[in-house]
Amino acid sequence: MTQLNLADRDGWIWQNGKMLPWREANVHVLTHTLHYGVGVFEGVRAYDTPAGPCIFRLTEHTDRLFDSAHILGLKIPYSKEEVNAAQLEVFAANELTEGYLRPMVYLGSEGMGLRALELSVNLCVAAWPWPDYMDADSREKGIKVRTSSYTRHHVNITMCKAKANGNYINSILALHEALDGGADEALLLDNEGYVAEGSGENVFLVQGGELHTPELTSCLNGITRNTIFHLADELGIPIHERRITRDEVYIADEAFFTGTAAEVLPIRELDARNIGTGKRGPVTEKLQSAYFDQVRGQRSSFPEWHTRVSCADD
Repeated sequence: MTQLNLADRDGWIWQNGKMLPWREANVHVLTHTLHYGVGVFEGVRAYDTPAGPCIFRLTEHTDRLFDSAHILGLKIPYSKEEVNAAQLEVFAANELTEGYLRPMVYLGSEGMGLRALELSVNLCVAAWPWPDYMDADSREKGIKVRTSSYTRHHVNITMCKAKANGNYINSILALHEALDGGADEALLLDNEGYVAEGSGENVFLVQGGELHTPELTSCLNGITRNTIFHLADELGIPIHERRITRDEVYIADEAFFTGTAAEVLPIRELDARNIGTGKRGPVTEKLQSAYFDQVRGQRSSFPEWHTRVSCADD
């Protein structure tokens, strides 16, 4: 996978109500969030559809951004409508047909230390092409996963329902450990030893043609996860939210991750044990196909999930 240099690009970034040239959208090195991680963000995708570029589930992502900010006690100085408009504006300004959007809320540089008060709350939105989170053929062949030695956050340690910047230190440590061990991704367990999620994805098992996924305790309430719930319901596939042990994953018929960046990603192996046949299974393939048809506007269901980007020549 090619590494992006996100500082060295042409384009536009929306920052605090202004559209700035990409290289000029900067913050001071003493920005509070840079030092302490108190900020929230979203990962959003837009896809090319028969109606033109559309942001997928824009409203739900913005709702979660505001929920995350509220959980951390941050007052976003813009309305949800303004944040939605900013994402549409920056995507169009960068002349993309498909891409990834990153809205982020962060504290300013008016003070330092844990006691710093009256810090400004800032918002930026960037958009760039990000076609594949993993190698392109991973969608078909699946990925190798390793159970992490790092535990997913306990609900009384941090605010697990907030998509908070600082929460992802845990994910980065787990992922790098997995990569160093020759795997593609990590599986984190909760503090009681039950399956929680990947470093940045929710996880599903398939057993007997039915889906099983962890309860939302320390897991983030994934929007792609929710999309799979709706698609599975349409396809008549039952879903069970429950506690899952690691050895249940070993003997599952199939397993897959879901997330905005990862989309629907089969798991072929966990801890050097093949999952099912060791490749993408039929239920995963059916849901994956429905998901990509959905985000690319090839299905008539859920038209409200697509927000069209208006281009200059419209």
